[in-house]
Amino acid sequence: MWYGIADLRPFEQYALFGVLLIAVLGLLYALLLRNQVLREDMGTPAMLKVWTAIKEGANAYLKRQLKTILPLIGLLTVCLFLSVYIVPVSHDAAERFAGLSADRIKLIAAFGRAGAFILGAVFSLLVGQLGMRIAVDANVRVAAASKRSFGDALKIAYRAGTVTGMLTDGLGLFGGTIIFIIFGIAAPDALLGFGFGGTLLALFMRVGGGIYTKAADVGADLVGKVEAGIPEDDPRNPAVVADLVGDNVGDCAGMAADIFESYEVTIVSGLILGISLWRITGHHEWIVYPLLVRGIGVLCSIIGTYAVKDSHRTAGNAMKAIFKGYSISAAISIVIFGALAYFYMSAVPGGWWRPFAVTTIGILLAISIDRLTEYFTGTGQKPVQEVKKATTTGSATTILSGLAVGMESAVWTTLVIAAAIFCSVLIFGTVEGLNAVEKFTFVLYGVAMTGIGMLTLTGNNVAMDSFGPIADNANGIGEMAWHGAEDKDTQKARQIMADLDGVGNTTKAITKGVAIGSAVIAAVALFASYMVDVSNVQVVLNTLWEKAGEQKALELLSQVGIVVSNPTVFVGMLIGAALPWLFSSFAINAVNRAAGLIVLEVRRQFKLGVLEGKTQPDYTRAVGISTLAAQKELIVLATLGIVSPILVGLAMGVEALGGFLAGIIISGQLLAVFMSNAGGAWDNAKKVVEDEPSDPAANTGKGSERHKASVVGDTVGDPLKDTAGPALNPLIKVVNMVAVIVAPIIVNYHNDYTPLSKTGWVFVIMMLAILSWAILKSKTPAQDFTRKD
Repeated sequence: MWYGIADLRPFEQYALFGVLLIAVLGLLYALLLRNQVLREDMGTPAMLKVWTAIKEGANAYLKRQLKTILPLIGLLTVCLFLSVYIVPVSHDAAERFAGLSADRIKLIAAFGRAGAFILGAVFSLLVGQLGMRIAVDANVRVAAASKRSFGDALKIAYRAGTVTGMLTDGLGLFGGTIIFIIFGIAAPDALLGFGFGGTLLALFMRVGGGIYTKAADVGADLVGKVEAGIPEDDPRNPAVVADLVGDNVGDCAGMAADIFESYEVTIVSGLILGISLWRITGHHEWIVYPLLVRGIGVLCSIIGTYAVKDSHRTAGNAMKAIFKGYSISAAISIVIFGALAYFYMSAVPGGWWRPFAVTTIGILLAISIDRLTEYFTGTGQKPVQEVKKATTTGSATTILSGLAVGMESAVWTTLVIAAAIFCSVLIFGTVEGLNAVEKFTFVLYGVAMTGIGMLTLTGNNVAMDSFGPIADNANGIGEMAWHGAEDKDTQKARQIMADLDGVGNTTKAITKGVAIGSAVIAAVALFASYMVDVSNVQVVLNTLWEKAGEQKALELLSQVGIVVSNPTVFVGMLIGAALPWLFSSFAINAVNRAAGLIVLEVRRQFKLGVLEGKTQPDYTRAVGISTLAAQKELIVLATLGIVSPILVGLAMGVEALGGFLAGIIISGQLLAVFMSNAGGAWDNAKKVVEDEPSDPAANTGKGSERHKASVVGDTVGDPLKDTAGPALNPLIKVVNMVAVIVAPIIVNYHNDYTPLSKTGWVFVIMMLAILSWAILKSKTPAQDFTRKD
């Protein structure tokens, strides 16, 4: 019998501590790259002036955000403690801490979950905060390097992004491994808290940063480009600094936290299902293997990210260099996974090749989504060229073309994810000698390992994502600091920056695609954990199922309890499918309201003579408007994800909540990919138009009618691709994590289809009131909170 790390074989004990060392190595690699970036030249005083304004704005936003979310974190810490303390002791915890009283075990498990929740939240916050700060430190250095060579600018931007990637790898792996080492088979209780902490902070940072960045971006483009006809990032535009700040708080801090929580959640689901397989087969290799795979992934990401280089001085191929590094990491990972599985997993039922195959499928899934997203959003690809062509006939056709691209891309991406899951079913569903419930658990473990494999190269993925806003910021700093300069070196540097910015748009879209795909895989695995939790509690509470045993309980639940033919399940599925649409509506409206304030503020300053040079633009007002508007919406949107699954579960039971989870996974996946890729296609179509020679007579280039149509498409797509779409990733996982956490409570108070008690209905009414408050709050008209008059 195995309960903790002391019961493992010596090799496995050394391997787990080796995984911890690899996590630390990843953090040291991040420190090395940071020091390399900070040694680079920062450019001219004019560039430093712009950079200082961006840095101050970004820091002010994150400080304000932290003050907004800390009270809720404190409240949820108490709730997570109670989520363990008010239900029967889990079977795993009882075995791990055998010999202690039930009350003592409850306290240990409750403090473990609450402490892990804080740890996950802190790690997610660190990834976002530190990642954003290195991005801000790098952008001015990339702009300065563009005057030297294309290769230097690419190297600095990508290595700065890699710092964030290795922080994600290192902290995620360290947290999951240390919790497992401490709690052993009781780790699921604590790991759920760890995953929820990271997921919740990601939702806050993704939503808040997304609202901030797109409010400023849309406002700046509509008045600056469309109305005034001035270039993007023109220093006379009062919203331009807020736009550049938004790139950092949205695409760096927000997306870094988003990928981090995907990394956490896949570890959580993999370990939970690994423990279930250990109980079935007696092989603890199922539990240790996911952590070893993750450790290998960190090492391979270090090798691949350092290989991203381009020696060209003027016109290189950044996308080719980045994908080369990704391919190197992937190839090395697959080879080492094969060796690990052959030597370590040979004794498990079904053979070593099955776990190797599903982790490899995960890597191939990430590459497939990478290539699909690059096809639908890349500047040189047919879909973006079709959107560019549509600009000839105006804004309406531009928007229709982008919508079509987004819709088609969602179908193919979903089919690729479905194929990967089905392959896992085929691989683990053909293991011989298993009954129905054992085969069911094997298949779900295969799905979880597909998610582990998919995020093996998280360091590469996050580096690609952070590269985008760093290049975008560098382009903006150059535009503002070099305004009016037309010498040859400046023109060359501007072209390098434009090229890197265009590639950055594609890499950001690719990372969003991988994040969305990983959210679906992780949610499916968490759904399995939800069913396991429900069945375990049913065993304790229901006399009939106690006699049947735990295996029969799970079999009944998986085969009978949650099926679409049950009207209650179908109702839950309908509600779950509707939630992403409501959430997206609130997020887009939040951007719309804040962007309206930015538009009015920019127009006001233009009337004062900013364009003519009669007065200097006041950047701080636009920064303040975006900051306060974003914070206003944070709690409201987070409330939807936290309260809705609790309300459905308490009111209609665990079966309806199961349907609710299925609905949000399917609907959220399609909607997220559609919005992300449609926005990416519009954005890059605009950049293609801007790269054309400017000729009003031929209707080409900046200032043309085609350019104005492309800007309208871009501004429509901005809140879709950078606010609502990416925010659906953490929403899906927040809902699934909440469901897994509250499942035992719901079974306690809603067991075997019996009506809720009076106390239960009081909680239902409370949840309904909180949800109603959130909906009404989201309708509050926008106000300029910075105005004193």
